[in-house]
Amino acid sequence: MILLLRLFYEFFKVGLFAVGGGLATLPFLYALSSKSGWFTATDIADMIAVSESTPGAIGVNMATFAGYLTGGIPGAVVSTVGLVLPSIIVILLIANLLDNFQERTVVKDAFYGLRPASIALIAASGVNVVAVTLLDLDKYRSTGMAADLLAWKAILLGVVLFAAQKRLKWSPVAFIAISAAVGIIFKF
Repeated sequence: MILLLRLFYEFFKVGLFAVGGGLATLPFLYALSSKSGWFTATDIADMIAVSESTPGAIGVNMATFAGYLTGGIPGAVVSTVGLVLPSIIVILLIANLLDNFQERTVVKDAFYGLRPASIALIAASGVNVVAVTLLDLDKYRSTGMAADLLAWKAILLGVVLFAAQKRLKWSPVAFIAISAAVGIIFKF
């Protein structure tokens, strides 16, 4: 029961302060990972992959995934509710008040200031995801060879998919399915 209350509390804080959408939850998940040990950086990379390839908002999907890893189905439910509840509360308050305050300079300035903060948080998280995905730190640590630092298969797949995505007008679902199939076939 205490674990579920802590999950709710932690994800409520994430939901309250992760301004900028689902990817803005990543810095909070990394911090929560370090603080609690509930999941690893590799688990977060898996959360991103699963969350991006399943229907729904990425932040909600990641909260559900993290909660499930930590506390099973009850953990998934509690984490998801904890993440979503602040948004519901804030949206209801803002919707009620925004009509009266929308044109105020302080409101415009606050929203203007939040945009770069959101971008910075998302970019920092992107760097973490790139490191986990494209660097093979475990192999490098064991061999000490610079050639073992890069996850060449992942880099090659990323480059090919990036180029294909720019050239082909396929659905993102096709690229996700191709990536999963390549990962299975070539045992990433």
